[in-house]
Amino acid sequence: MDEDDRPRPRGDAASLLAKEDLSPYSQDELSERVALLEAEIQRVKSHSDKAAAHRNAAEALFGKPTT
Repeated sequence: MDEDDRPRPRGDAASLLAKEDLSPYSQDELSERVALLEAEIQRVKSHSDKAAAHRNAAEALFGKPTT
């Protein structure tokens, strides 16, 4: 079985981050964390946009799949 065919594990990084206790962090550390998370959001949105463009190009070439 290819790795891409395996089911995705539950408890991805985002859900683990959401469960983390933030009380030990200083305001500076929290600001750094927010900046990192905002950068990650942009990275995910960019990847999503590229994936949508790729799918749209495939659908334009081959037509929409019928389900």
